[in-house]
Amino acid sequence: MKKMIVCLSAILTITLSISALADGSHSGPGEEKKVENYISTLYNQVDFGKHPLSYEVFEKAYRGYINLRTAGKLNSDKGVISVCDFSLPSAMKRLWIINLVTHKVLFNTYVAHGQGSGNDGALSFSNQESTHKSSLGFYVTGETYQGEHGTSLRLNGLDQGFNDAAFDRGIVVHGADYVCENFINRQDRLGRSWGCPAVPSNLSLPIINAIKDGTCLFIYYPEYKYLKTSYWLNRKVEYLPENPLYANVLAAGQPVKPGIRVIQYIHNGIVDSIKTMPVSVQ
Repeated sequence: MKKMIVCLSAILTITLSISALADGSHSGPGEEKKVENYISTLYNQVDFGKHPLSYEVFEKAYRGYINLRTAGKLNSDKGVISVCDFSLPSAMKRLWIINLVTHKVLFNTYVAHGQGSGNDGALSFSNQESTHKSSLGFYVTGETYQGEHGTSLRLNGLDQGFNDAAFDRGIVVHGADYVCENFINRQDRLGRSWGCPAVPSNLSLPIINAIKDGTCLFIYYPEYKYLKTSYWLNRKVEYLPENPLYANVLAAGQPVKPGIRVIQYIHNGIVDSIKTMPVSVQ
């Protein structure tokens, strides 16, 4: 009887493990490795050209993106993510807009931070009105409107305590004449906004059209409190979308049933995919 109970328990454990993989849920170090491998492989598939977004920032941005997507916060018809890396000086092109379906960088250009956040570099951030500071975290883009800077794009901040006041503060994406190389040549830095991620005037309309209506924007800076407490950044990834170049990704070492042959495909030293096929059991 004891042996029968142990066997039934083992079968149930294996069944639950396989079911967890099938429905995309994640638990334990093996599943975390799966997530890391997926993000690393996706990063290597993106054609960044000569000015890549750092992997560290991409990894954080994508974790938040997929958590927002799983929670139903994003437009499922748009696989676009925008990342502002405010750890870089303003004279660098620190905005990347990436199509995660085609793995293409749609835009890599300049983006301004708020006057209150610093001069050439953004050093401090706020969620408060009248600080003229940028706000860290994950945003979902809203609708466009015609404002002082022409066509502008509303932003909804989803990181509580860090950027959730953005809509009420009027933090939006807009074009600005002070976001250009001529300004950099005169001042050795970009001009600054009142907290908005302002972009070059000549690119503002195509950028806004590409990211409007429910896409993810991530404004990054390595601030300890934010990195440790952001809900979307630290929530466990529960689902990985299907990726034709990264199909059936499973972490190495997952339990499999007897009579199953496991074939690993390696890409750049990383498990790119694992496929299984039945084999006859004598």
